Amino acid sequence: MFHLFASSLTTLFVAIGPVEVASMFLALTAGMDAPHRRKLAILSATTALGVLLAFALGGIQLLELIGVGLPAFRTAGGVLLLMVSADLLLAQHSAISSITTTEQHEAKIQKTDIAIFPLAIPLTAGPGSMTAMVLLMGKAHTVPDSMIVIGALVVMIAVTFLSMLLSDRLMKVLGVTGANVIARVSGIFLAALAMQFIFDGLSASRLFS
Repeated sequence: MFHLFASSLTTLFVAIGPVEVASMFLALTAGMDAPHRRKLAILSATTALGVLLAFALGGIQLLELIGVGLPAFRTAGGVLLLMVSADLLLAQHSAISSITTTEQHEAKIQKTDIAIFPLAIPLTAGPGSMTAMVLLMGKAHTVPDSMIVIGALVVMIAVTFLSMLLSDRLMKVLGVTGANVIARVSGIFLAALAMQFIFDGLSASRLFS
């Protein structure tokens, strides 16, 4: 059980990227007072939690509905996470793991709804974290295992929420270099996890048996 919790927590940490979320939160909320920033952080965190819970509880059923097997999704999801890990290793942002420059500019202009877009979706609950939740739930074969994965999600959303609240202090301590170091280390772990998902998917598909 501890292994599943640790694995889920690590996967979600590198897929969500609390430090990157904190950095973007700090940039988008510049000039706002503390109560307003707290309100945005709460709304963003709860929205992201709801979205990722929906994928956790209904993702596999949705795959079955559209006729996609879990082995195929493990392989495709592993490839997607591998692409995200490449962005992290190169300390660059793409539409897969972050938001585009145009989206960031639009969010700065329309600050009324930044809690939903882009903070909750796609920065916190993005393609990588949605895929990770479905893959992790696919590894949970019992109800207790599923609760462990969901527990890891709740913990990571709480960490992300705290990183937004403390974003100014966090970025002062880490700086750009520190944030990039964390991103690159996270990228290494995510690449390894992605390859494991790909191997598991190919093995379960019995293509090479």
